Amino acid sequence: MRACRLCALRCGADRTSGPAGACRTDAVTRVFHEGIEWAGESELVPTYVVSLSGCNMACAFCLTGGASQDGRAGTPLDGDAVGERIRVATGLRSVTILGGEPTVHLDGAIEIAARVPRSLLLVWKTNATASAEALRLLRGIPDVVLADFKFGNDRCAGRIASMPDYVGAVRSNLRAWARRSRLIVRHLVMPGHLDCCFRPVAEWLAREMPRVPLSLMTGYLPAHRAWGELARTNRAAECRRAAELVRTLGVHLVPWRIARGPSAASQDELWIDPRGRVCADSASPALLSVLNGPGAELVI
Repeated sequence: MRACRLCALRCGADRTSGPAGACRTDAVTRVFHEGIEWAGESELVPTYVVSLSGCNMACAFCLTGGASQDGRAGTPLDGDAVGERIRVATGLRSVTILGGEPTVHLDGAIEIAARVPRSLLLVWKTNATASAEALRLLRGIPDVVLADFKFGNDRCAGRIASMPDYVGAVRSNLRAWARRSRLIVRHLVMPGHLDCCFRPVAEWLAREMPRVPLSLMTGYLPAHRAWGELARTNRAAECRRAAELVRTLGVHLVPWRIARGPSAASQDELWIDPRGRVCADSASPALLSVLNGPGAELVI
């Protein structure tokens, strides 16, 4: 932490003296969100998520940007307490460690990983910009790597997320993970970025990694500091074009589902998007029965 090189920026910041570097974090691992998520890739949910604050990217549209991009958000990690909450949770398929970017708190993330029961999949949710040094330390730890490939070119990555040399770093890391772990690539279709971002990502995956599945997300919401073309949701035509491109390229898609939860409502998290739609990160079965009712449009 005195000369941090955990992400691809390898900035060498001294994080022991306070928040520093592109990730704006110190040497303390903090958790800003924790709990069960019921919606997601079908083979992974329900999953117990542990979200660590601090990120080396600054995506303008980040849904959790207020906390995930603040390296001092949340509470210091208590590994034993987190491990106990995971142990007593029922019906889980996996545990997901994410951020922000979990790589910038690799020591704390591994402390969590060490407490995950072997009966559960350990999912490493990442923006795919770890350094080569961090990849070596992660070898053999995650069962599944769920990696975002957000931008199809360096210009968009720099303009929207303040991340230079993005594409090369992500492609290199995806190749490494494909050799070591079960890899799923996620892409969030952004309004106005179908041709400059999604198309290059999909074409590269079809050409270079035809057996790696894609988790395609079209429910973009203009959150955090979204501006310009990002200040709206995707149009129906954009979603159709994305689906057509996937079919044309023969990219294998990972299905999403809403897993069955406990009968008691435990975590119902809702908000209203600019179009007036009710949106949910997670929801109990009782709430889902309402949201999926006649005339309802559910965005997850």
